[in-house]
Amino acid sequence: MPREPRHRIHPAIRQRARELRRPQTPAEAKLWQRLRRRQLGGLYFRRQHPIDRFIVDFYCARARLVIEVDGDVHALQQEYDAARTDQIEALGYRVLRFTNNEVFRQLDAVLEHILAACEERLSEREESSPLPDRERGRGRG
Repeated sequence: MPREPRHRIHPAIRQRARELRRPQTPAEAKLWQRLRRRQLGGLYFRRQHPIDRFIVDFYCARARLVIEVDGDVHALQQEYDAARTDQIEALGYRVLRFTNNEVFRQLDAVLEHILAACEERLSEREESSPLPDRERGRGRG
């Protein structure tokens, strides 16, 4: 599978992403415990990852999938979140949003949804890949 092109991330954005990795919300921490170390379908996830001018909660590079966990404050910024999602998706990523409540009360369903979205994205990428079958799936994920 072709490697994702590297985009230059402003150093201030990169530094802020590093700072955000330390104080996770309880919902982010709960989800991260199940995403880290390739526990979900063998997929590698990053947390507080910079994409363009945004810092996303979780990211799977192999599937180009962004996961956002929305706390109570997001009820007051729905227009901003929708615009942010549109801008990230315009860059070729898919964005999934879950509420804190969903993570706490329906974690298994959230994980199933994430895995299904990853598998869908990976099958789309394989179908459009010009590489022979033996070359697909290589590289860091």
